[in-house]
Formats: sequence, C-alpha cells, structure tokens
Amino acid sequence: MELLTPAIGLIFWATVIFITVFLVLRKFAWTPIIEGLNERENDISSALKMAEETRAEMAKLKASNENLLAEARAERDQIIKEAKEASNNLIEQAKQKATLEGSRILGDAREALTQERVAMMATIRKDVAELSIEIAEKVLRKELGDKKTQQDLVSNLISEANLN
Repeated sequence: MELLTPAIGLIFWATVIFITVFLVLRKFAWTPIIEGLNERENDISSALKMAEETRAEMAKLKASNENLLAEARAERDQIIKEAKEASNNLIEQAKQKATLEGSRILGDAREALTQERVAMMATIRKDVAELSIEIAEKVLRKELGDKKTQQDLVSNLISEANLN
C-alpha cells in the first residue's frame, strides 16, 4: 500500500521539482513558445488582412475590367454603327450619282436622237425637194414645149401670186 499513499518527503520533492520545472519551462520554454505563437498569430492575422485587402483589390480590378469591357463594347458598337451609317451614305451617294449619270446619259442620247432625226428630216426634205424639182422640171419641159403654153402658165402663176 505504500505505493498508493506517498510519503511526505516524496510529495515535498515532487512539488519542488514540479515548481522548478514549471519555472524553468516558463522562463525558457513557454515565454518563447507564447511569443512564437503570438508572432504566428500576428503573421496569420496580417496575412488574413492582406488577403482581405487583396480580395477587395481584386474585386475592384474585376469591376474596373468589367467597366473597361463595357466601354470597349460600347465603343465597338458605336464604331460599327458609324461604319454602317458611312457605308449606307456611300451607297446612297453612289445610287444618286448613278441615277444622275443615267439621266444625263439618257438626256444626251435623246438629244442625239433628236438631232439625228432633225438631220434626217432635213436630208429627206432636201432630197424630196430635189426630186420634186427634177420631176417638175421634166413635167414642165414635156408640157411646156411650146411658147403659148409657157405664157399661159406664167400668167396663171402671176395671178395666183397676187391673190396670196
């Protein structure tokens, strides 16, 4: 039973050793361990703070990137819209120019046709007049072969000319 009930000397020396070990550990082990733990806690805390700041900065950068993308898309859409408008304007101007050019060409062709028709009519009139004169000359030579017929014709023409 001696093992179950310790002696007073054993309790005393165990307490002295315990307090000595406790003080030695406190001075040489626990203080550095606690300081290390506090330093580690501060490091972890600063790392968490830095991570939070980085996360906030990343969120700002993401928002900034989204804004830049939105602006780029808006600018792209504006450029495309302006390009379409410019293309439509060019097409419209080309159509108008082609219409005017076509009208001018048609007008020139009509004018050329009119001039050709007038020239042909003048040529036809001239040819008809020459033929008429030739025919009249031949008819007159045949019919006015004698002098009396010629005098009658001249007097009839003079009388008709005075009437008009």
